[in-house]
Amino acid sequence: MHTLYGIKNCDTVKKARRWLDQNGIAYRFHDFLADGLKPEQLNDFAARVDWNTLLNRSSTSWRQLTAGQQCDLTLEKAIALMLCTPTLIKRPILDTGDKLIIGFTAKEDVYSTLLPEAGTAKTGHYQAE
Repeated sequence: MHTLYGIKNCDTVKKARRWLDQNGIAYRFHDFLADGLKPEQLNDFAARVDWNTLLNRSSTSWRQLTAGQQCDLTLEKAIALMLCTPTLIKRPILDTGDKLIIGFTAKEDVYSTLLPEAGTAKTGHYQAE
């Protein structure tokens, strides 16, 4: 089963969830704020995709950081920032098991391509345990 990571009140996450539901893709939803985020999970994401892709530099949370926090970023510093402020993580993150799909806007075609079961699976999602 796929896992969709994000924040339940995020509009982009809502769009992705709606698309998954409408296309019959079973998934588990993990809310970064309600369910938490462990360093191991974020390090796994960063090992699978470039950490620069995970960091949302266009977010309100990014703009609220000090210049010192924003400069001289390394993997370790970015991970620490994202763990401290999960709203810095670009979302949603869909973990298909084989791939991570970061973001959703303009990615419906990517979802369709990477989720061949779209339209054939039983509709539904599951909250994180």
